[in-house]
Amino acid sequence: MSPLLISLLAFTCIFGGTFLGLFIRYRLPDRHLSGDTRDIVRQGTGVIATLASLVLGLLIASANGKFETESSQVKQLIANIVLLDNVLKLYGSDTDGLRALMRSEIPVMAGRIWRESSSSGKEQTFEAADLGVAVYNEVLKLAPKTDAQHFLQSKAIDTITDIGKTRLLLFTNTGGSIPVPFLFVLIGWLTLIFASISLFAESGAKAVAVLFVFSLAATAAIFLILELSQPFAGLMRISDQPLRDALPAIIS
Repeated sequence: MSPLLISLLAFTCIFGGTFLGLFIRYRLPDRHLSGDTRDIVRQGTGVIATLASLVLGLLIASANGKFETESSQVKQLIANIVLLDNVLKLYGSDTDGLRALMRSEIPVMAGRIWRESSSSGKEQTFEAADLGVAVYNEVLKLAPKTDAQHFLQSKAIDTITDIGKTRLLLFTNTGGSIPVPFLFVLIGWLTLIFASISLFAESGAKAVAVLFVFSLAATAAIFLILELSQPFAGLMRISDQPLRDALPAIIS
């Protein structure tokens, strides 16, 4: 289910709490909505509002952490690819074909990374080719003639290994980082809060309009959390352009 659809459902529940409160207000006698009852409801609402704010902060921190982590992993992947190309370039003309192979492998890798994430929730199988097996085998076939070439071959193997590890981390991180029960509980708390506010608010279009704006604000926070938890899809996705832009450097 997309973040937008979940957010719309959340908004329906949260803003629906406003009408739930108004419905209860019209059904209960006035003696049940004054004095000690009003104080108890307000104190309980304050407790729930505090818990909701804590959960919101926790979810935002978790989603933002996932976004930053996977963004850093993509940057590390790009850096290692450029480093590998530079190492092979220093090795000599024997690696020209290998560098051309890298040029063809990088867009395939980029497409698979973003495709895996956009299909989160579906069972995925990691393909060994993503570890650069073809490139790795070609590096092993090199026949170094000098100590410098021996060193560069070893460095290339280490860099390919790092690329494979980063790629595997990106694969294992596929999927949302937001626990669904947390999200349901949060929406329930927000619905209860808005129902409590409207229960004692003065009836009228002005009060409903104000609560409508507040509902949008609360839903926007939930939408932000859901978007950040899917770094490779949605409006705030990590761009694959930097990885593809590494290609000119490889063939230059």
